[in-house]
Amino acid sequence: MEIIDALILGIVQGLTEFLPVSSSGHLELGAALLGSDKLPEESLMFTVVLHFATALATLLVFRKDIAEILTGLLKREWNEETQFSSKIILSMVPAVIVGLFFEEKLEQFFGGKIVFVGSMLLVTALLLFLADKAKNTDRGVSFPNAIIVGLAQAVAMLPGISRSGATISASVLLGIDKNKAARFSFLMVVPLIFGKIAKDLLDGGLVFSEDTFGYLAVGFIAAFISGYFACVWMIALVRKSKLTYFAIYCTIVGLIAIFSGIYL
Repeated sequence: MEIIDALILGIVQGLTEFLPVSSSGHLELGAALLGSDKLPEESLMFTVVLHFATALATLLVFRKDIAEILTGLLKREWNEETQFSSKIILSMVPAVIVGLFFEEKLEQFFGGKIVFVGSMLLVTALLLFLADKAKNTDRGVSFPNAIIVGLAQAVAMLPGISRSGATISASVLLGIDKNKAARFSFLMVVPLIFGKIAKDLLDGGLVFSEDTFGYLAVGFIAAFISGYFACVWMIALVRKSKLTYFAIYCTIVGLIAIFSGIYL
């Protein structure tokens, strides 16, 4: 992998992890365009590094929220912070089940299946359009809602379904306040990212060498910086009901991907 490839894919990961356009889908499309699937073992390490960078960007953006949650947990009190953390844990269950028991079946949807990615981008576009038309409320996330949003996150493990788009759309359509929906959506994925990184480390599937350090570092920095600004921007966009623009974008990219996969 060349440094320029790492820079481009790092920026793509950072932007699409938070913007509702599917990071996995865009990485699949980007890899197909750049031919970055030539080194599968190194590509796995690269993917893990990029996700680690975006997880750290999330922690930076929500540092005050996380500090409040940790303080509540340390006090061992059943307050708003501990309830919120319990809902995050509950929301993780569907994705954990899919990751543990259906990982091999899930992998079948990756690996250059451009038409499928394009189709799922169209599904993402529909979700964003519906969410943008929903009325805002002041309701928070309930425990039943946390399960439903968690199911949306599990579905978003498919390439082309935006995780942030699916979870925020599900939250808003359930009547949850848009600010709270964005906050819950971004924080609920952090434990999953660190869990996936730990699993990959324990499985021994990651390959690192001095030759790969350069493009890993470039990809990490690019994903972290672009991810931080994308996260801040996305929070503002959800609050202002500007998701329709991303629905249009997903529709265009999805149709191009489908056309390319069928006719090229």
